[in-house]
Amino acid sequence: MSDPQSNEKPVQFVDRLRQEAFQEPDPVHTGEVTKETQIIAIYGKGGIGKSFTLANLSYMMAQQGKKVLLIGCDPKSDTTSLLFGGKACPTIIETSSKKKLAGEEIKIGDVWFIRDGVFAMELGGPEVGRGCGGRGIIHGFETLEKLGFHDWGFDFVLLDFLGDVVCGGFAAPLQHADRALIVTANDFDSIFAMNRIVQAIGAKAKNYNVRLGGVIANRSAGTDQIDKYNERIGLQLAAHFPDLDVIRRSRLKKSTLFEMEHSPELEAVQKEYMRLAASMWLGGEAYSAG
Repeated sequence: MSDPQSNEKPVQFVDRLRQEAFQEPDPVHTGEVTKETQIIAIYGKGGIGKSFTLANLSYMMAQQGKKVLLIGCDPKSDTTSLLFGGKACPTIIETSSKKKLAGEEIKIGDVWFIRDGVFAMELGGPEVGRGCGGRGIIHGFETLEKLGFHDWGFDFVLLDFLGDVVCGGFAAPLQHADRALIVTANDFDSIFAMNRIVQAIGAKAKNYNVRLGGVIANRSAGTDQIDKYNERIGLQLAAHFPDLDVIRRSRLKKSTLFEMEHSPELEAVQKEYMRLAASMWLGGEAYSAG
């Protein structure tokens, strides 16, 4: 499937995204919810598929009429690229710096971009090997708070973080979240990383409202090792996405799973995303792993 965006020059593409950022979204379907906005953070071992999972989840939610904001909280700034044909959005940090140098005030339309109803933004961070990525995340959230982050009226705000939570900067945004989901594979390294993340979330839960929301098994035929871990510490499997060829092709085409040509295999994956979203819309379970 060809993408007309791929033929645009980078500057033209960015300008068009900025214009779209000021368009009013379609009316949101109403229904009983647990609170006005649910803020969901997602963590997991590096390269496990967090960004791909959230990009698809946010796209599907928007197609169902939910008002969704997807925030990339990774210095690589690759969370939202799947939504825009592989192209990266200008980050909050770089835009904020340019505006400051120009003596201009940053506005929300400068840092969020819209694709088929999904509002998307990247916090950004320092160049590779320069500066502190965690401090960049903290700075990004400080900017969001100045812009009225908590008053935007979204149904869901999805936060995508890089890898393991060893840096306080990357763990700090957990104070904004209601639930934290963990993406893992059915192998030792992924589950080892998940265990460290569980500890970090547990520490934050002592002083903030964030709670564990469950585990997403990704790129795994089975879940036996994940199930053993969950049973041991009191977690539940929220969704399971096997390592399927249709997912690989979706990544190569830089297209969400909900834009791919229909197949029985694809339909099964889409239904699992819908089941996960339905659970989140109802508030989801809160776990205190121990």
